[in-house]
Amino acid sequence: MDYAQDIEIREDELDVEWLGQASLVMKYCVIAAEAHRDLDLAKEQVDITRAQIDRDVRSDPAQFGLDKVTEGSINSTILTSPDYQEAVKSYLQKKYEHEVAQGAVRAFDHRKSALENLVRLFGQSYFAGPAVPHNLSEVRSQRDAAAQKKIGIQRRR
Repeated sequence: MDYAQDIEIREDELDVEWLGQASLVMKYCVIAAEAHRDLDLAKEQVDITRAQIDRDVRSDPAQFGLDKVTEGSINSTILTSPDYQEAVKSYLQKKYEHEVAQGAVRAFDHRKSALENLVRLFGQSYFAGPAVPHNLSEVRSQRDAAAQKKIGIQRRR
């Protein structure tokens, strides 16, 4: 899925954009919900992996190279276990995917606001060009010169 493409607004097709807005929001809400579910499952897997390693260490500490079983040594063994590290890595990836999906949902709320404002501007004929195009820099220079001339005349009096 291409977030960047879906979030773009084609200002010359505002009616079509509005028609598709609700379905796009729904699409990304479902994606966010799925990402949240996957995140919860990954967190559960981290907890299960931690519990299994804890149980294994307590039942046979010598297998893990421990002479003495303490909470600190068990915790260190769990944290350095490849299975635990893999579960945490998977969890962090799912967390990232969830946050991106949540960001996409928020972006579609901003897209909605942008569409509303574009429709307002369109209704005010913002996009209708002037009948006679003008050079804004030139118009401003002329106004500034006229203002300077007026100020100069007023100072002489």
